[in-house]
Order: sequence, then structure tokens, then C-alpha cells
Amino acid sequence: MSQFDAVTVIGGGLAGCEAAYQLARRGVRVRLYERRPQSSGPAHHTDKLAELVCSNSLRGVALENCVGLLKEELARLDSLIVTSAREAAVPAGGALAVDRERFSAIVESRLLGMSNVEIVREELPAIPATGLVIVACGPLPSPALAAQIDALLGSGRLHYYDAAAPIVATESIDMSATYRKSRYDKGDGEDYLNIPLDKEQYQQFIADLRDLPRHDPKDFELDVAAGKVPYFEGCLPIEEMAARGEDTLRYGPLKPVGLRDPRTDKIPYAVVQLRNEDADGKSLNLVGFQTRLTWPAQKEAFNKLPGLANAEWLRLGVMHRNTFIDAPRLLDAQLQLRSRPGLYFAGQITGAEGYVEAAACGMMAGIAAAYAAIGSVAPAVPVDTALGAVVAHLQNTASPDFQPANVTWTWFSPLPGKPNRDKRARRGALAARALERIDAFAVHVAPREFAVP
Repeated sequence: MSQFDAVTVIGGGLAGCEAAYQLARRGVRVRLYERRPQSSGPAHHTDKLAELVCSNSLRGVALENCVGLLKEELARLDSLIVTSAREAAVPAGGALAVDRERFSAIVESRLLGMSNVEIVREELPAIPATGLVIVACGPLPSPALAAQIDALLGSGRLHYYDAAAPIVATESIDMSATYRKSRYDKGDGEDYLNIPLDKEQYQQFIADLRDLPRHDPKDFELDVAAGKVPYFEGCLPIEEMAARGEDTLRYGPLKPVGLRDPRTDKIPYAVVQLRNEDADGKSLNLVGFQTRLTWPAQKEAFNKLPGLANAEWLRLGVMHRNTFIDAPRLLDAQLQLRSRPGLYFAGQITGAEGYVEAAACGMMAGIAAAYAAIGSVAPAVPVDTALGAVVAHLQNTASPDFQPANVTWTWFSPLPGKPNRDKRARRGALAARALERIDAFAVHVAPREFAVP
């Protein structure tokens, strides 16, 4: 690269920021385009980089949890997103949740402090036809960018939909109807606020979710062949779960297991959990309550829950469209478009679902583009790692109907010898093997190996 060249990164979300950071720390000049505040997407609320538009949780931290392993792998590779999240963490039991504003501020400050990163606050009029480019626009690209991607990919553009959960002001909750406890006393043991429901309260809630009005999907939101909205199974609206069966929620986000009420010494029939949205605990997120009920309907249903009769809703649930591409048939293992070398995709637009998975894609695309900048090819991500599992999902051509997914243990090969029946111990051993491989990979892709002209 000449001194006037720069890798173009489109999008200042988690993937774009991670990609820019990985490039810059290897001496590559980066021009990061973020269209906000000039224009904004339907899910955004601020003009900050790395805004968390849905939950403030990056999910589990235990290494026996695949996403927990992925976070640790990224941290060992000096991930901007994971290290910033750990610095901005709020109590969340066995999960890594963050203060949204502090998290975004840390990410933005670190990028602004890098002399070879230029942040351009405007929408790029067109995807550059030449040079190294990373499209990290997230799952909600602007109409203009979506049209460009569609033209590039032909029939490879697909859609799915998820929802954001409501947030309530802590001081508006009647705490006498709640108790503090993390499931199985994980974390500090009291990281979640719990609302216990008896059978009658639970059944009333189910009836409300089934009967109250919802936002009607637009024509473009429907899967015409299926005649329904193609939701991502890992993030179903709560009313959709309620429609699937009387006990679906009791075995899902409202499961009471591990949440014995210390006031009665009994396990409730069902439990609504609330998690801190900020470091001071002034606002709480209703865990698993993503929804497309109308706003009046949400208030009617949620205000009936114990302790929430006078709730002040800081944000009610919203439904938004997401877009992703057919990654297995369009991208190579370095997230590069097969039909156009030098053009990479990163983040949830690839079909890697979740904040941490988006950051992982940003890291991989950034490292790959950094190697391309010096006329080389990045080492392959090691198999039997969580990072490798993200790649494996995006390269899975076995299924003709590619769908977004979180990182899972599916892509790990078993350890040699007789399988351990203890799932936790088995996954712990898989994690130990993965971290050994990631540590070796980290040496191969270390910034000191780079000398950008």
C-alpha cells in the first residue's frame, strides 16, 4: 500500500469498529464510515460508535459456554470490543453485560486515539469499486447501501427479523414484590431482580400475550412462500413463544429453575428476570422480553406483572428488520466475497448472530484485510476453536437454507479417547484445547509481524 491508501470500513458498529482497530494496530491506515448522525437506522437511538441496539448483554462468560469461550479467545487476540466491554461491565450474574454509554465511549475514544484511523461521519455514496473494503453495515443497512449490496450479490440477499426488549426505570418498581438472585447464585448471587409469578398470574400473562394487539407486519417483511415473518429462532418475540404452548415460556426466559425465592424458600411457578442496563442500576431490561406487541398492549400486559403496576417505561419493545447474506455460497473462509477479491463482509450481515459473533467477524475481516494490504494471506483461523466455529457456520454449504446462528459447540471435533459424560467437564476440556490453539494463532497474527509500506 502507498501512504495515500487506506482500507475502507463501512459501518461503525461492533464489527466495523473491531475491524478498524485490528487494521490500525497492524499499521494499516483505515477510513471508517459511519452515517450517523447524518442519518440513522430504525434501531439506533444515538450517534455513538458501537451502539448496542438491543440487549446490553454479551451473554455468558463461563468457558463451558461457547460464547464465553469466544469472548476469551477474542480477548487473547486483543479485541477492542471484548476488552472495552469488560471495562464497562455491570453486574449480570454469569453474563457479561455493560453500561451502554460507557461501552460506546470507550470504543470510540480508543479509535480516535489511533493516528491511522480516520472516522468519517457520513454515508459512503457507493461501495468503492477498487481497493480493500470491509462492509460492516450491520443487519440494517441504509436503503442505498442495501441496494448496492443486492446488486453485488444478485439473489444472495435474504431477510430475518428480531426484536428489542423493554427497559424500565428501577425506582418505579415496587420492590416488595421482587427479590434479588442470580440463577444458581452465579456471579455475585444477586445480579438479577426477580418477579415471581404464581400459576394464575402466569396464565393471565400468557393470555395477554396471545390476545393483545400486535404490530402488523408489512408486506416486505413476510416470507411469501411460508406466509409468515421469518423470525430468528434464537430471538423470538415473547408473544410468539406464548403462542407455541402454555409452558413454552416457563421452560424458556421465564423458567424458575435455580431461582428459589428466599422469602418463601420455594421455587415460583415462573419468574420474570430483570437485568441492569447501566452501571448505577437506574434502569433494568426485561430479560427475554423482545416483542412486537403494540406499545399500549405492552403497557397493559407488563403493568399487570407484580411490582410493575406503576412502571416507568424508558423504552418499550420495538420490532425491526434485519438483512443477511448467503455467506456459505458468497464468502470464502476469510469473509471475502468470492466474486470480488478485496471486498470483505463482517458482522451480523454475514449471518453470524450476536454481538460477540459480530465482533469476531470484524476481527477476522480486519486481520485478513491487513494481510492483503501487504500482499499476503492471513493464516487460517484454527479449527476446534470458538472463532473457528463462527467460520464453520459461515462456510456451511450442507444446508441449502442458510440461517443466522449464534456460535455453538456443533463445529468442535470430539477429544480423543472415551467421551466424558459430564457435559461441563467435557466442554471445559474442549475450551482448554481451543485456548491453546488460539494462543498459538495469536503469535502468528501479532502486529509485530507487519511492516506496511
